Amino acid sequence: MRISLQEAADKLREAGRIVVTAHVNPDGDALGSSLALYHLLQKLGKTVQVLIDDDIPDAFGFLPGIEVIAKPDEEKYQADLLVLLDVSMDRVGRVIERCPAPILNIDHHITNDEKADYLYLDADRAATAEIVYQLAGALQVVPDKAAATCIYTGMSTDTGNFRYSNTTPFTMRAAADMIEAGAEPHVVSEALEKRSFKEVQDRARAMQTIEVCADGKIAGLYIGNDLYETLDTTEGFIDGVRIIDTVRVAILMKEVEPGKCRVSMRSKGVDVSSIAASFGGGGHIRAAGCTIEEPLAAAKAKLLAAVEKAV
Repeated sequence: MRISLQEAADKLREAGRIVVTAHVNPDGDALGSSLALYHLLQKLGKTVQVLIDDDIPDAFGFLPGIEVIAKPDEEKYQADLLVLLDVSMDRVGRVIERCPAPILNIDHHITNDEKADYLYLDADRAATAEIVYQLAGALQVVPDKAAATCIYTGMSTDTGNFRYSNTTPFTMRAAADMIEAGAEPHVVSEALEKRSFKEVQDRARAMQTIEVCADGKIAGLYIGNDLYETLDTTEGFIDGVRIIDTVRVAILMKEVEPGKCRVSMRSKGVDVSSIAASFGGGGHIRAAGCTIEEPLAAAKAKLLAAVEKAV
């Protein structure tokens, strides 16, 4: 059932024990939104747990409160409300099974499956962190430096550091508010840009897999499981593909397990959310992703057929 922003805030106010989660393979918006909401709810005296059913990239270690995030174990988590951020119900892993509570879903992806008990969806927002920023106002909680840093990070990462076409005047005003509340842009950008020597070498090796097709309109990195297992991270790899001047769709495909490929797509004018949705994924018109349960070669062939048709 779709609800308003104020109704979402009311649900949060009514709950005493809250579990917050986001999608597997968490990015800056998923983590920033989750931790920002954690800090806001703590100020309201709520008992809050943050569960993410995946590893947390080291690059986000600077986020205030990152240490409170845990993976769900075999126990049942007792809560009055389970909050899903930046995700549909099908991409949160085991958390839903472990936490049998009413579900409040807060998202900005137009491809949301709308299966939650309560859904607040605003596809006009550049990041779920923007919605958490709005929630702070609805909850009448002033973000402190910790919450502001997390909100700013979510907005920054989902807008390409405010460079992508989803950056709006609202985004910039919200970012300015978070800076006034204590977020430090240079701290966020330096932390997210920092790479170890091995990561730089890893990226160089991964870039050797780049392939271009459709007269240069499509380019992708296709990382097999053998190579993937040697990489510390693939964060930012797709940017090295997206910047090619002729490219309209950039692809990062990585075989995270034998026979299981995770896909990220970025576009310049092509609706990649519809492509991702055809494989059970989702996202935005310009940025989307999915998982294909096939070995790399087969997954690549299926995805390219769909992308070439769209292009």
